[in-house]
Amino acid sequence: MYIPQRYREEDRAIILTFLRENSFAIFITHDGERPIATHAPTEVTENEDGTLTVYTHLSRANPQWKTLDNQEVLMIFTGPHTYISPRWYNHANVPTWNYTNIHVYGRPEVMADDEFRALLSRLIQTHEPTNPEYRLETLPPELVEKQMRGAVGIKMEVTRMDAGFKLSQNRDDEDYQNIIAALEKRPDEMSHEVGKAMKEKRAV
Repeated sequence: MYIPQRYREEDRAIILTFLRENSFAIFITHDGERPIATHAPTEVTENEDGTLTVYTHLSRANPQWKTLDNQEVLMIFTGPHTYISPRWYNHANVPTWNYTNIHVYGRPEVMADDEFRALLSRLIQTHEPTNPEYRLETLPPELVEKQMRGAVGIKMEVTRMDAGFKLSQNRDDEDYQNIIAALEKRPDEMSHEVGKAMKEKRAV
């Protein structure tokens, strides 16, 4: 992904937090004739050696999982983004768009049943933190087995990442503060999230 240097995010902790907070990613492969994409939930873990692993799963009825053999694939994690009006600058200019996203690359493989079962268990714990009674282990075994047969667990060791956080870093402090103030006045949550990201990027 093309990212001007001023918009490239290099902080490992920020990247890892972003991946976990924006975990519904686009999983893109190629079947030899055309690209194929699926929106899929993910789990990202940091290994002892500092590498990252992305876990996801697809429906077994989705033919995309059969395209994984020996190819590098792309997963796109998208965060808050919004339109930036030139009316917020202290000089004449043109509109732009602020955004946050990370492209993650790697070579995926199908998970063994025990790994997949462990992933499903972790996902339930992550997304049902206030409902400890609901766990994979408490569900009827025959239901779990049936659901697992209908899906394919996938893991991908990350080989490279491109993190682009375009948050008006090219603007002076006056413009920067004006943009944040204008975003905070908007009614939509996405604009507020971009404003929050800008505050975290630069203290003004």
